[in-house]
Amino acid sequence: MNDLTQLEVRIDDFVATLTMNAPPVNALTRTLNDELTLALDRISEMDEVRAVVLTGAGKVFCAGADLKGRASVIKGPGDLPAHSRRTRECFHAIRECAKPVVVAINGAALGSGLAMVASSDVLVASEKASLGLPEVDVGLLGGCRHAMRLFSHSRLRRMALTGMRVDGAELYRLGVVEACVPPDELMPRALEIARTIAAKSPVSTRMGKHTLNVIEDMSLRDGYRYEQDMTAQIGRTDDAREAQRAFAEKRAPVFTGR
Repeated sequence: MNDLTQLEVRIDDFVATLTMNAPPVNALTRTLNDELTLALDRISEMDEVRAVVLTGAGKVFCAGADLKGRASVIKGPGDLPAHSRRTRECFHAIRECAKPVVVAINGAALGSGLAMVASSDVLVASEKASLGLPEVDVGLLGGCRHAMRLFSHSRLRRMALTGMRVDGAELYRLGVVEACVPPDELMPRALEIARTIAAKSPVSTRMGKHTLNVIEDMSLRDGYRYEQDMTAQIGRTDDAREAQRAFAEKRAPVFTGR
């Protein structure tokens, strides 16, 4: 990962920590967009990573689209559709990463930043965190469909139509995030969750996340049928048999990812 310039990657104990570092506010530049997609695609195929923590450097998680750099990216016919496609794929790279993603929201996550948060698997917020859709103030839209996964009808529309931000404490009250903690406790809490995931069978968490993504938009009957089919597949793996032996023998399992 030494070829990345706006994304810092650190791997310890099967957990990859991805820190966006595009001063001053981690706006989603084309470079950061492409590097996030690249890093997450790589991580999907790295056996030494079983869980991911995504966060931002400084006081802001991600201030949204890079409006200042927009002119250098969109210059002529075809540039806008290509830019839109790249942005979509960045969010899908988080959601479709084979490894579960814990997002540590260290500050404001606006527009594209909110979409990153909503594309993650487990959400943890700092007391300094906030989520918002400020596009109404600059004549744009963005992130509303992703925000529908987090907020109720009325709250989402109020955010989209007024630019209202929701702070960390309110996010916790609403059940949007798992915890709202002081800033110095954010990364330890996020890493604790990620390490707990990493201690499980990597084949089980990988197939489990894939299943959750697939059944999210299915009916109850079809979704549960798919889940049953995937359960049968997981049950035939070496890790599943090891987990059952370890349970019976009252010991910690040793997973191989097979």
